Amino acid sequence: MVFGQVVIGPPGSGKTTYCNGMSQFLKLIGRKVAVVNLDPANDSLPYECAVNIEDLVKLSDVMAEQSLGPNGGLVYCMDYLEKNIDWLQDKLKPLLKDHYLLFDFPGQVELFFLHSNAKKVIMKLIKKLNLRLTAVHLVDAHLCSDPGKYISALLLSLSTMLHLELPHVNVLSKIDLIESYGKLAFNLDFYTDVQDLSYLQHHLDQDPRSAKYRKLTKELCEVIENFGLVNFTTLDIQDKESVGNLVKLIDKSNGYIFAGIEASAVEFSKIAVGPVDWDYYRYPFHLWKHYRSIDATGQLFMLSLALCYEAMVRILSCEFPLTRQFTVAAVQEKYMKDDEDLD
Repeated sequence: MVFGQVVIGPPGSGKTTYCNGMSQFLKLIGRKVAVVNLDPANDSLPYECAVNIEDLVKLSDVMAEQSLGPNGGLVYCMDYLEKNIDWLQDKLKPLLKDHYLLFDFPGQVELFFLHSNAKKVIMKLIKKLNLRLTAVHLVDAHLCSDPGKYISALLLSLSTMLHLELPHVNVLSKIDLIESYGKLAFNLDFYTDVQDLSYLQHHLDQDPRSAKYRKLTKELCEVIENFGLVNFTTLDIQDKESVGNLVKLIDKSNGYIFAGIEASAVEFSKIAVGPVDWDYYRYPFHLWKHYRSIDATGQLFMLSLALCYEAMVRILSCEFPLTRQFTVAAVQEKYMKDDEDLD
């Protein structure tokens, strides 16, 4: 089985930066990573690209030859890729043996909740190459500072989840910059857990542009709450702990944590319902680099070594536990100043 991520999100949400940072982190924890650029409009790649759609079709050529704008050109490119999916499959086959795949998709949101071409490309890859993919939907954290934009982000996330039909993780990216966009009306967990959206109504009424759509906004909020599917995790791509927490969540969603495990259904269920407590950054990276390539006896030895390492660190540092479980409160404490007036 081959595992990977489908990285999507609106323009400016940080998809390319995410692919660059995520690939570096995964390499540090011992995974071989291949980044696949499927965005024909992305002409400046900060990462080393294993497969580039520009070798098949270029957006600038499509716009010139077909007399299309950027949006129409991107739709054409996705249609062209779907019809030439054999090209992409042939490019990916050499990577399937031992690589973790990151697919960097275009930022045109219509491709993921309205048009079916991008979905067909993903589904054909899953079926033909036996991939286990998770959709990672990035949303810029600054949208939380505007109630109207936040509701729009919720609708976009919900529509994308229903359309793609993949394991899905919604991410508030650039969380380290959230304070620079203005003070939030509520605590951060209100926005990540998508709590009672009726509390946003008062803030929407303060904006004359939103007040006249009050009834429509109320109905849309009820649709989001009735589905009960959308929530967010936070990400600072430059923070190792933040990226590590996201990797643990993604690994659980696409089944990577089950890879190489031979056990009964009971053991699998224990892992599935248990907390996401893989501490990738807890032990030296070189301990885990070859963990999956050795037999059960060797794995048991490495696990014992890791536990001894943990005990040693705890004794020397006088800390227990060594690392704390990830919470939104920890993110808020790290990146947001306390409000003295807040009860």
